[in-house]
Amino acid sequence: MFSMDVREINIEKLFVPERAWENLPFVLEGVPYTVLVAIISMAVGLVLGFFLALARRSSSRILRWPARLYISFMRGTPILVYLFVLYFGLPVLGITFSGPAAAIIGFGTNSAAYIAEINRSSLASVARGQWESAKALGFTYWQTMRRIIVPQAVRIAIPPLANVFLDLLKATSLAAMIAVPEILNKAQIVAGRTNDSMTLYILAAMIYWPLTMVFSAVQDYLERRSNRYLQ
Repeated sequence: MFSMDVREINIEKLFVPERAWENLPFVLEGVPYTVLVAIISMAVGLVLGFFLALARRSSSRILRWPARLYISFMRGTPILVYLFVLYFGLPVLGITFSGPAAAIIGFGTNSAAYIAEINRSSLASVARGQWESAKALGFTYWQTMRRIIVPQAVRIAIPPLANVFLDLLKATSLAAMIAVPEILNKAQIVAGRTNDSMTLYILAAMIYWPLTMVFSAVQDYLERRSNRYLQ
């Protein structure tokens, strides 16, 4: 069914350093789009995910069940299909988004479902006695959330939220499919022009890697800072 003669493989064509170096500046032009889409999408996801988490924890079915349905739908459908619906499908209804706008809406609303579950579990991990103590002191619901519950939940949520952002940063490569000029899109343009896909895709991977390392370092810093009072 599958056969390959290793003698026919030309290792020199696997990666051409000269071509990679020559086109590096052009591919790097996609870095700002990659980072910007990831950061704004994460911001959208954090805001929406916080209120979804509150809705999931609500005693009201009117709030709880729509939130559960939203989270289930977003976690159960491929993000690429969702991006295509936003960018290629909605124009049929007269609703048009630019590539970057569709990417931010798509990644932001999709990541909100995962962030909501992280927030929900983080809020639930705070001892019930904290709520009771705040109520005894006369705190309102929002005062309790802002001053007592959320600060403790944030410390618990930082590691999984950081992982969501790293996944989001890499997932922005899918935005190349809707004409967002990010890293992979730039690499695809050069690959089509030079007929050397392997070199350009390896180059794109070598750019994504240090990007994730930088944000991983930021994650480590935030974790150390949030845990400094526990030591």
